[in-house]
Amino acid sequence: MTSRRLSLRPGAAILATLTALGTALPAHADAPPADFIARSSPAGNYLAARLAISERDTAAAAAYYRELARLFPRQRDLQERAFLTLLAEGSIDEAVELAQRLVRIDPEHTLARLVLGVKAIKAKQYVTARSNLRRSGQGAIAELNATLLSAWSQFGSGDARAGVKTIDALQGPEWYDGFKDFHAGLMLDAAGIKKEAGQRLDAALKRDPRTLRVVDAYARWASRNAGKAEAIATYEAFDKLVPGDPLVARAVATLKAGKTLPPLVTTPVAGAAEVLYGLGAALGRQGGEDLALVYLQLGRWLDPSQPLMAITLADLFETMKRHEDAIALFAAVPDSSPFKTNAEVQRALNLDAIGKHDEALAVLKQVVAADVKDQRSIMALGDVLRANEKFAEAAEVYTTAIDQLGTPQAKDWVLFYFRGTCYERTKQWDKSEADLKKALALSPDQPHVLNYLGYSWIDQGINLEAGTDMIRKAVQLRPDDGFFIDSLGWAYYRTGHYDDAVRELERAVELKPNEAVINDHLGDAYWKVDRKLEARFKWNHARDLKPEPDELVDIERKIAVGLDEAERVKAGKATIQKTEAAPAPEPQKAAVDKTQDTDKPGNGG
Repeated sequence: MTSRRLSLRPGAAILATLTALGTALPAHADAPPADFIARSSPAGNYLAARLAISERDTAAAAAYYRELARLFPRQRDLQERAFLTLLAEGSIDEAVELAQRLVRIDPEHTLARLVLGVKAIKAKQYVTARSNLRRSGQGAIAELNATLLSAWSQFGSGDARAGVKTIDALQGPEWYDGFKDFHAGLMLDAAGIKKEAGQRLDAALKRDPRTLRVVDAYARWASRNAGKAEAIATYEAFDKLVPGDPLVARAVATLKAGKTLPPLVTTPVAGAAEVLYGLGAALGRQGGEDLALVYLQLGRWLDPSQPLMAITLADLFETMKRHEDAIALFAAVPDSSPFKTNAEVQRALNLDAIGKHDEALAVLKQVVAADVKDQRSIMALGDVLRANEKFAEAAEVYTTAIDQLGTPQAKDWVLFYFRGTCYERTKQWDKSEADLKKALALSPDQPHVLNYLGYSWIDQGINLEAGTDMIRKAVQLRPDDGFFIDSLGWAYYRTGHYDDAVRELERAVELKPNEAVINDHLGDAYWKVDRKLEARFKWNHARDLKPEPDELVDIERKIAVGLDEAERVKAGKATIQKTEAAPAPEPQKAAVDKTQDTDKPGNGG
């Protein structure tokens, strides 16, 4: 909702109960059969629940704790654990029942009061909602949430002015102001108080022009009150900041077709869901995944039609490595949604993350076939192919995207970079070098490109000075990146500066202790400075880290006969092969993007 940093403290009681289940609730799995759980002993179910939490299986944990809560209705700890796992799973109706039990045990249980307040809004029991919300916790987030929800309950009671007054009476940090203006504007617009609605939504927009819901709310108001040109201009300004949003594209098309747009929110339930969505989305971005999960699950239960709730919840699951839950939510996005294509792309990426590579590729190919000009889906297809070492196919896909660019812009460097890495891996060095140079021309300070091209030159024994300078610049830009520091160390090694190589490679190993290539490089450098016992130790460690097969052969040879003899053997074999087959010279394996992550390319060896 706002670009200002939120205070994530939800209040001591809520924080304590959330952390009882761990800071990141896990991937969904099928729960054990109810009859199996019923036949198990309470002690067995308790241990199974704890094990399920440790193994990141909330569905099983919720099933076991549900049974324990049934058997021990007065045991607060078990009730609370069951309550939290049910919230995490989105089983809100069952969580409501446990919330009612918890407030009988502890009338000031803040999270239970919040759930009961939300349940009362859904049931149009607005006085009951406010009674519960007043006791739903202290702290910046809890107070803002309770106040905004209470205000929407007053709107439900037929008094929008009272709701706005409640919002405006709230005192707190500066970042409250965006939420206050936004929800006051939504409420006034829903009540038909046009002029004041526009003033409050305009104020919210000025504070936060990069948040889609704020932009959408104001543009919708403008389409009915300030003219369609103003509405279109608002969307277009957002598109310059955050290009390509499908909701914006659909809204602009609707306006250009001569139609207006209704208010973003028209009911108290939708308004309350918007509160939970906005805070949940903001908390998720700021690292408060646990409370974000609670708010988004409650919001989705309150208003399943809210278009961004499921997408944002799926994104949160993805962040928390709950890939199967994310897949289910992305798959459930209806075909009529403007976010359907995005959802399918994200579904495919999550499928790939859990090892379902063929299924992921099938989904992405279908998406690309449906819209051959959608750059995001084409890019995703290329990335999944590249991640699965299908480099030739990936290069073809990136070429499709590049051919549609027209005049490449600075942001397009990544397409040339990834295609260049694919060409390098398929031993097409001339094409690879051209693409990497193009990526640098478009964006000269990209550390990934500097590292990859510089390392490639160094490893081939060409452009040594320029390559070392590139890598040194990459390290300056990313001083804590172990892969880049390894590249710098290897540049020093290849240019005969062995003491400098040892210094940098030791730093790289500290940052990336489990990378076979870096340990192998450090072993080579140790050998050159006559630290041969340490060299063999590092080679043994590199061997145990499961290097690539060709690297493993070299490492085992060095362990057996030492670096000098291993190099003579390798050089002799290379000479024999050249004499017999006389192939064209090929570059050695250069910078490999080990993580398949644009933020963390590796450097291979």
